[in-house]
Amino acid sequence: MNDGLAHSQRVLSGMRPTGALHLGHYHGVLKNWLRLQHEYECFFFVADWHALTTEYDNKEVIARSGWEMVIDWLAVGIDPAAATLFIQSRLPEHAELHLLLSMITPLGWLERVPTYKDQQEKLREKDLGTYGFLGYPLLQSADILIYRAGLVPVGEDQVAHVELTREVARRFNHLYGREPEFVARAEAALKKIGKKDSSLYLELRRHYQEKGDREALALARALLERQQNLGLPDRERLFGYLEGEGRVILPEPQALLTQTPKMPGLDGQKMSKSYGNTIGLREDPQAVEKKLRTMPTDPARVRRSDPGDPLKCPVWEFHRIYSGEATRAWVMDGCRSAGIGCLECKQHVIDGVLAELAPIRERAEKFSSNPGEVRKIIAEGCEKARTVAGQTMQEVRQALGLVDII
Repeated sequence: MNDGLAHSQRVLSGMRPTGALHLGHYHGVLKNWLRLQHEYECFFFVADWHALTTEYDNKEVIARSGWEMVIDWLAVGIDPAAATLFIQSRLPEHAELHLLLSMITPLGWLERVPTYKDQQEKLREKDLGTYGFLGYPLLQSADILIYRAGLVPVGEDQVAHVELTREVARRFNHLYGREPEFVARAEAALKKIGKKDSSLYLELRRHYQEKGDREALALARALLERQQNLGLPDRERLFGYLEGEGRVILPEPQALLTQTPKMPGLDGQKMSKSYGNTIGLREDPQAVEKKLRTMPTDPARVRRSDPGDPLKCPVWEFHRIYSGEATRAWVMDGCRSAGIGCLECKQHVIDGVLAELAPIRERAEKFSSNPGEVRKIIAEGCEKARTVAGQTMQEVRQALGLVDII
């Protein structure tokens, strides 16, 4: 991919290895990854350092879960030929950038992240009064910025983390993007795009700077992104010159809001390991069937002849995902009239869940029996990620003056 297009078309996302993946992960994250890997340049990583922020006393689970999680990714269809898969801790560049960003990030920025106090409250049984837990949103920022990712798929509850990343990038660029003779270098770079495009760029820049025209800014950025003969440093200078600030070393990412169905747990709450209400992606079919057959239903249906209300039944949320319109209509009518029993109703869900999990479990067994292939995929992914991360860190070190001058 052309360097100039890389950051705007690059997606970065990761998952914490804290246990076996379940249907909540599949419907909430992995199905979205399956789509994104064919639309963008995707980097998907095992966030094992992030897992340590809350599970630092559970290292065996993290190590084991990391590899099992990669197998699950491959089993659901994440393609290493279409996306880069890697393990966070294999790339110390993440830690270096996190350290350098911590030098300029105000403490108050971290303390105001909504999930900071929220998670402390939810995980009250854990000692989370650590620097690692306070600083994990900044580590997330480093994860994103080191790949110059333009898009970060998140739910609404994670938008604040992307906004923090944007603020950190903006502050970094403001402090260190003002290289000597910046204007002269930007004007020299402008000559490389041709007379026609440079004139259009300057006109759009003037419209934005004089009138605050956001459309002109977007058009100018698009103009730069399609240039084929600009190196990344010159392209970043011209991005910065648009706004008159300086060279953009760390581009600001955008949140890519994901529309995902809520995957309910067996008790009607959100499916979560902490609630003990999950169905694992590789769980034994008989165990899955038993869980679904014994899951609670509408309390009003004490006897088979009692009418019920599907909207008050946890099974209905599964029908929303696994049943077609005709089946849902049959359930709605049959439950309210007591025309069908709960086991009859559940059987359609059981069939749907087992049909979805069967090919995933089969492919997972193939990868589990060939760990060398999985290690090779991760090694190649780490090498590709290291190349991109290394380029960013070289520019970051230069901007900070952390280079040899003799």
